Formats: sequence, C-alpha cells, structure tokens
Amino acid sequence: MAGPLLLRSLWSTGKRSLSSPSASSLHLKSYLSSARALSTAANAAAAAVSPNSTLDPGRLRNVAVIAHVDHGKTTLMDRLLRQCGADIPHERAMDSISLERERGITIASKVTGISWRENELNMVDTPGHADFGGEVERVVGMVEGAILVVDAGEGPLAQTKFVLAKALKYGLRPILLLNKVDRPAVSEERCDEVESLVFDLFANLGATDEQLDFPVLYASAKEGWASSTFTKDPPADVRNMSQLLDAIIRHVPPPKASLDAPFQMLVTMMEKDFYLGRILTGRVSSGVVSVGDKVHGLRITDSGTEKIEEGKVTKLMKKKGTGMVLIDSAGAGDIISVAGMTKPSIGHTVANTEVTTALPTIELDPPTISMTFGVNDSPLAGRDGTHLTGGKIGARLMSEAETNLAINVIPGMAETYEVQGRGELQLGILIENMRREGFELSVSPPKVMYKTENGVKLEPIEEVTIEVNEEHVGLVMEALSHRKAEVMDMGPVPGSAGRTKLSLTCPSRGLVGYRSVFSSDTRGTGFMHRAFLKYEKHRGLLGNVRKGVLVSMGFGSITAHALMSLEPRGILFVPPGTETYDGMIIGEHSRDTDLDVNPVRAKELSNVRAAGKDENVKLTPPRLMTLEEAIGYVASDELIEVTPKAIRLRKRYLDVNKRKTMSKRPKE
Repeated sequence: MAGPLLLRSLWSTGKRSLSSPSASSLHLKSYLSSARALSTAANAAAAAVSPNSTLDPGRLRNVAVIAHVDHGKTTLMDRLLRQCGADIPHERAMDSISLERERGITIASKVTGISWRENELNMVDTPGHADFGGEVERVVGMVEGAILVVDAGEGPLAQTKFVLAKALKYGLRPILLLNKVDRPAVSEERCDEVESLVFDLFANLGATDEQLDFPVLYASAKEGWASSTFTKDPPADVRNMSQLLDAIIRHVPPPKASLDAPFQMLVTMMEKDFYLGRILTGRVSSGVVSVGDKVHGLRITDSGTEKIEEGKVTKLMKKKGTGMVLIDSAGAGDIISVAGMTKPSIGHTVANTEVTTALPTIELDPPTISMTFGVNDSPLAGRDGTHLTGGKIGARLMSEAETNLAINVIPGMAETYEVQGRGELQLGILIENMRREGFELSVSPPKVMYKTENGVKLEPIEEVTIEVNEEHVGLVMEALSHRKAEVMDMGPVPGSAGRTKLSLTCPSRGLVGYRSVFSSDTRGTGFMHRAFLKYEKHRGLLGNVRKGVLVSMGFGSITAHALMSLEPRGILFVPPGTETYDGMIIGEHSRDTDLDVNPVRAKELSNVRAAGKDENVKLTPPRLMTLEEAIGYVASDELIEVTPKAIRLRKRYLDVNKRKTMSKRPKE
C-alpha cells in the first residue's frame, strides 16, 4: 500500500503546483518520474519484508518422522535443522513442552520447515509412545512421505508396527533409516537382519510392491550423519545429513495439488494465542490463500455439511526452523498456520466462501481406557489449589478434548466427567498438566472399555515385547500369568548374552499398574514395550495382582511413634509429619485384606522417668508414589486425590461403616 499512497500524495502536490501560473509541463514530468521511482522502491521494500510465499508445489516435500519410542526421532530432527542452517537453542529443540523435556519423551506432534537445494521440506516430528498414537494418526494424512526410524540394535518393536501400519494405510512409501549404527554391538550382519525383519513387517501389513521397494539408509543421529551404505565412521566431507535430505527429495513425491482450485484446508493442529486467538494449522488441499481473504469454517454432520463461522484471514504463518515467520500468501500442498477464526477446531475445514463441501475428517482408533474426574471432596480439599469447582474442571477438560482428538470427555452425574483415552500415560500427562495449572481433583482408577458383538463381551488386547535377564524370566512369567497374558514367542536376544526376549498378548486391564511391578521384579534392568493389537473375547477374571492397604482412621499429623508399630504390617507410603484423615491410604498391607490403623497416635507421657533412654525411632524410608504409579495402583473402591502440592490415595467412601456396607455389594 505504501507505493500507491505515495503516488497519490505526489500527484495532488503536482496538481496544486500546476494550478499556479508559473507551473509548466517540466514540473509535472519531474513529479511523475520521482513518484514512479519512490513507488517502485516502496513496493520492493514491502516485498522484502513479507515475501510472497506461494511456492510451486513441485518444490515442496511433506515428510513425517515415525518410529518406536527412544529410537531417535527428535535427535534426528535436531541434526536436520542444524544441517539446513537453523539455530538450535538446546538439544531436542522440537520438544517444546516442559513435560517433554523433563521426561525425555515426545507428547505432541510438531511441524517445522527447512530449505534444502531450492526445495522446501515440511518435517513433522511424531511421538513414539502407544498412548499418543492419535498424534501420529492425525498428521500422517498431511504428508506424502515418511522416514521410518528403527534402532539397529533393537530392531522393529510393537510401536514400529503401529506407526508403519498407519503410514502404509495412507499409501505412503517410507524411507527406512537404521539409526544408532555407531554402537559397538551393531554390525553389518545385524543391520541386514533388521532390514529383513522390517521387510517381513511391511509384507505382513499388506504393503504394495512399490512400498516394499523402500530405500535404506544408515545413520547415527547423535553423531549427526547419514549414509546410503553401511559404515561406522564416514569420511569427514560426508559426515552430515545431506544423503538423507537428498533421499527425501528423490523418493518423496511432491504434493498433488491444484493452485487454480478454490482454497481448502483441513485443520490438523490447533494452538491458542493471547493476541491472535486460535491458530489453526493444516495442509492446504487446494488453491491459494492470502492475508485478508474471506473464509469460512465447515464441518461434516449427520445431515451434511454445516457452516460454523465466517471470518477473515488476519495472519498467515509458517514454521521455519524453531520459529514462526509471517507470510503474505500460501499455495496448495504447503503446511501453514491461519489466524482470524474463533470457532473451527481440529477435523474442520477452512475454505473460501464459495466452497460448500467439507474435506473428509481424520479417522482415529477408538479409546481403550477411561477414568472419572471429579471435585476433590476430601477433608484437606482447598488447601493447595485455586481451581476447585466442577465447572472449572469441566471447562478445562472440554478445551483439552478440542485440541486433542484422542481424548473424549463425557459429562456425568454430580459434577463428574468420564475422560476416555488410549492409556494411563496419556491421561497421567493430562492430570499432571492440570495439577500444575492449580487444579484440585479426585480421579478414579482406569477402567477398560469393553465392546459387545453378537452377544460376546470383547476386551482390548495389547501386544507386549519384553527383554529381561535370564534370572528374572520366572518372576515376570508368574506375574503376567496372573494378568491373563499368553506367551507367543520366547528366545535369546541376539548379540546379548544372558538376555531373553518374550513376545506376549495381554488384556489392557492386566497391564494397568504393571510397569512399576516389572521395574521392581527386574531390578530396573528390563525393557517392556506395548501397543494395542485388537479386540478379543474376554479372558476372565484376573488373578491376585495386589495386596490390601493400610487405611487411616484418625485425623491429624502422622507421628513417627505410630509408624514404628505399623512398619511390620506392610510397606508405608507416607513419612512422619504428613497430614492424614479418616479413609486415607497410608501403606500397603502384607496380606490380601485391608487394615484400619491409627497413624496419628502419639506417645503417652507420664510423670515417671524411665531408667533407660527413650527408644530411638528408626523408620524405613517410605515408598513415595508418583502420579503414574498411583494411577496403576488404586483399586476400584479407591480414588486418587490430586492437588498442586500432593498426590494422596484414599478410599472412595471415607467412613469405615459405609465401606463395610459397600464391600458386601457384588462387584462388577
């Protein structure tokens, strides 16, 4: 706009000067020439500030990085960003959420853009945990290619199968990247073995002939290099990621999209900004969009396509490296972010006002587990948190369900909400985020979601891969037999003497809370990976998987004197000085039944002095529960009390007489 405004002001000045008798045609020529020069300069400056980014779709490549957990996706993304000149503030730069950095896992999918040899690459980093499978499902439709990262030492695992099945379903032709080949235990024979295992996995998942002809690269993401041939130490001039980037340009097809059709974009990610409102991210399916364009939001309903809202594009943005850049326009095939709409969310279509049909929505696997969130009604409620009411808890859960399609929220009775998800880790992350935001809530134990088909009760079955030392195999097998697991395969781990690998199928309900038991049984030396397999006929009641608990029957501060006499009764969960109340769980009983105890009993004082010294109280350090352990530990008649400062276990009914009455009722 700067050029035309300047031209208009100069023209009016020229008209005023011509109206005087001393004016001549020379004045007009000089004014017009200077106006043209300044207008050209202003337009050039405007173009330099915000370039027209409608790229030729042939120069675009949209690629997802998929893998099992801890196989090196996020580290690989770091090296690719650095190779293309991006400024990396710290390791694992794509893990921007605080919980991701604390736990060393990827929770949410993220998009970034990099430039390589006159091409624009939109890279999508995805989580590897089975619980966050919904993040993989919703972004795999945005891309035309995928890099399947497999640890050359471990080979393909349970989640590798899940993410690969999703990629093949969308017709992607993955590039296989064998990572961590610099490890001493990895040889060329081992890489060939892993490659054949991956080929078998492709074939079992129904890959086409074209998909089976996948390119293979060898890499060490930690060292920052990739090679098309097996090597452990490449020459200095090729010790970088250029061969992987070249393979992406060669093997990943550019998006098939028309710039001439009307603008349409399916929203696959959503963020909220204090200044810009909703930022909707997705892949432009067709057409061109510019700042200031009139658009509307559409969604598919049972009766057809429904218009949600009309609006205007106020800002267009594109991820570049670790930051966001403003752009003027974007074309078909590109992945961009749009601001200016207040109602559309994930799964909806943003399109030109002339478009009346919505794009097909993302298909997600159904949730397999549910938990009930409610108001914290314990005697210690309201001491730590700031958000206490059912309305606030409900509003927070509804906003989470809007941005995370893998979570369903169903309002229940008496200010409770049933939250359905993929696993304890996913729901545990949600509870931890709410806790840090100042919420207080009570949470029920996880319940598995059953199905009924032709009168037969079906339950979710998971595929479990376990690697343990030989001396721990018996303990693990015994524990899993109580949980209705069935062994599919068992054998030694290649290249690791004294290690055994087990492949099992187990009901999801049997694996709830097993991870902490597994870590204790294997002394922290075992690996366990799990992924949803299918729904199968109900396998019957589980064996005895947990002892009873020690339940407090007093209110006040726990004393060391009382705990000393309770130690022989079981394992304590609380240190002296902790506040307790009637019905709070303070430890695990050594037997299968619950025991009511008084942990606030103080030592009685008398006016008679003892001949010897008072006994010195020495207590075993208590077993302090993390949130994930608590979720897996609680039984059906118990709740978890979550506050910003504490995680407490309690009985659902605090009164001992009410508990006795309810225990006589038949269980589900």
